[in-house]
Amino acid sequence: MSAISYLNRRSKLQDYFDRTANDAWAKLTSDAPVSGIRATVRAGRDQMRSNLIARLPESLAGRRILDAGCGTGALALELAQKGASVVAIDLSPNLIELAKERIAPADRQNIDFRSGDMLDDSLGEFDYVVGMDSMIHYCAADMLVVLEKLAPRVSKKIVFTFAPSTLPLEVMIRVGRLFPRKDRAPFIEPISQVKLSKLINQSPWFVDWKIPHTQLVSSGFYKSQLMEIEKVS
Repeated sequence: MSAISYLNRRSKLQDYFDRTANDAWAKLTSDAPVSGIRATVRAGRDQMRSNLIARLPESLAGRRILDAGCGTGALALELAQKGASVVAIDLSPNLIELAKERIAPADRQNIDFRSGDMLDDSLGEFDYVVGMDSMIHYCAADMLVVLEKLAPRVSKKIVFTFAPSTLPLEVMIRVGRLFPRKDRAPFIEPISQVKLSKLINQSPWFVDWKIPHTQLVSSGFYKSQLMEIEKVS
């Protein structure tokens, strides 16, 4: 499957987060007061981060984890505190710098923050890959491209999130498209869980994998679906 569509969307996302959304994203992921709508998003993201971590072993000592699309580093920090060696990568250099500013040097000794593409082969191999809300702007076919390129370098499981195809989310997206485009994020791509599961199960890259768990988080304007795909030993 061609990755051209993925590359095009990746370029738009990098431009958005570096030129438009940096301040807003910094505020959303901080402790600063936010509006009611953004408060529901913040609460939802906190819940999803907890759910994602719960799908990993309690102790991550000796484990190498890729935090794909790490943003400002909250998830990477929690993983490192559990003993993991974390490669935390994001398309936005600005968000990576913000993560380094927020996390004290002593707390990020086990975190390797990088700016770049989460599919870069030079990142090496991992026990686990986590991707929280880093693929919500990709369609199902592009998301499969990402997962297929990660799979050969993962020994245990990939835990990621996507925007679920629900009526409330579809309505919110359609309403959002009525407003001016200047400061708007690239469109979220709602995906059917059934369709995505089918694509994964039919992929030759996932013959020895299973989908043991999915979980929806809905908090006001935040709606995200967790999916876990695990390598069968």
